[in-house]
Order: sequence, then structure tokens, then C-alpha cells
Amino acid sequence: MKKTICLALLAAFISYTHAQQITPTPEQVKMLTSKWTGERFADGRPKTSDRLLERLKNVSLEEAWGYLRNKGYQNQFEGDWMVIRPDSVMTGRVVTAQYMPLRPDFDSSVKANGKAEGRIGAPNSWPIDVLQNGDVYVADSYGKIVDGTLIGDNLGNAIYAKSHRGVIFYGSVRDVEGLEEIQGFNGWIKGYDPSYIQQMMLAGINVPIRIGRATVMPGDVVLAKKGGIVFIPAQYLADLVLNSEFVMLRDDFGHQRLREGKYTPGQIDQQWTDDIKKDFLQWLGTQKDLPMTKKELDDYMKERNW
Repeated sequence: MKKTICLALLAAFISYTHAQQITPTPEQVKMLTSKWTGERFADGRPKTSDRLLERLKNVSLEEAWGYLRNKGYQNQFEGDWMVIRPDSVMTGRVVTAQYMPLRPDFDSSVKANGKAEGRIGAPNSWPIDVLQNGDVYVADSYGKIVDGTLIGDNLGNAIYAKSHRGVIFYGSVRDVEGLEEIQGFNGWIKGYDPSYIQQMMLAGINVPIRIGRATVMPGDVVLAKKGGIVFIPAQYLADLVLNSEFVMLRDDFGHQRLREGKYTPGQIDQQWTDDIKKDFLQWLGTQKDLPMTKKELDDYMKERNW
């Protein structure tokens, strides 16, 4: 079975590169994200829940990172960013773009194919055209700062109008002051420069990309905070959020009982006794503003390994 999937992915990639498609077909995107079993957008990307994206904002980077590490995903975090609004949080669904140093023959083929597909304007505007509400434009521009500015304030306004989010660029932007004036827009970037984009080309939209030490797929979910970014495979979003919310409740209970002097740090930090578990369950029953529904909590507790 695994061999069949690998051969299918290889065939899809060969087809993509041979035709020099701008964007993989929906079927190719589905193969790239085959672990997702839920609803999808027309372009094939996983359509994760808006409600979960909102709840994800309260999850810490450490919780998300730790959860994914336990699932075997050890390359989903990238830090050391310049953040336009460092005190805000951004979550959303990934639209990827791959940029490369300019090679005229390949660039000509991409532009010709884009024209045939009815794409308008410069290629660095094409990823913006496919954005939908809740999307985050994530681009690998190979860390280029000078002459590597993917957007300025004009394109920033277009991005926010379509997605109500912002950007994550492994590269640079220009017109930072103008971008700061776009209410709600945010960006995680590697630098700023007043220059225009030169000697770069768009190689693909919604293809697998590398963002620093992370591998990113179209339809991944972004958790971006001032400390860095975690890229979450769509199939793990619901369980990651619920698991993190439960850990936060468990921590709140432990902190409260420590302040009250009911338990010692040693009792809270080790495997809980049956008496502490019973106390925690009773405490849960007194909480009025749980982050999850009662059904979600009940279902989770059935599978919980203390």
C-alpha cells in the first residue's frame, strides 16, 4: 500500500514538473495531503474548521510543538522572525508559494503557462489571487532580503482583503510602514528592504515547500506567535487543540491547588493519585467557561491516558 502511494506521488510530481503547472491539480493536492479525510476546498486543500482555528490561538507553541513531536513530526517549527505585530497571534490555512533564483528558460515557461491559464499581472501576485478567507500566504523565497521583497503595501492590502490574515515569508517585504497601516494584517518575515523584487521567479503555488527547518504542505494549519511558527498537518488539528486545552485545564487545576496548599509540587508534578484525579474531575464540574464542548470533553476523557 505504501509503495502504491509513493508511486502515485512520484507520478504526480513528474506530471507537475513536466507540464510546468503553476498549481497542482486538486487530485494531486489530495495525494499530497492523503491523511486528511474531511471536507476539502475546490483546489484540493483540507478545509479545516474555522472554530478550531479560533481555539488554536490559545494554544502555546510549546504545546503544539510537543504534540507533533510525539506524533513523529519533528520538523514543523521555525523561529527567529521579524514580526510586524509581535503581540498578536495568527492562525489559518496554508497556501504555499515556491520562489527560486531566476532562470530565464524556466521562468518563460511558467509565465507562458500562467498566461494560458488566464493569470493576470506579475507572477508574485498569482498566489494572492487564489487566497480565500482564513488562508495564510506562506512563501519560500530562500531567505533573499535585498531584491527579494515579495510584497509592499499594495499587495498587502490585496492579501488582507481576500484572506483577512497575513503572510509568512522566508524572505523579505518592502513598505513596512504601509503594511503596518493595514488593520488586522500581520507578517512573519526574515527581513525588510526598500528594493524591488529582482532576479527571482515563481516556481509553483500549493506545492510542498521548506520554511527554514520546517516542511510545509498546502492546507497545513499555521500557529504563528512572536516566539515562532508551528505548521500543523491538517489531520492533527482537532486532536492537537483538544489535547492542548485539556493540558491547560489540568495546569489551571494544579496551579490553583498549589496556591491553596492542598497538594505539594511533588504530588502535582508526578503521576496523579486516584484521589487527585477524582478532585480534578470534581473541579472540572465547577468550571463554567470550558474551551471545549461538554461532549468533546466527555469523549476525550474516555480515551485519556493519565
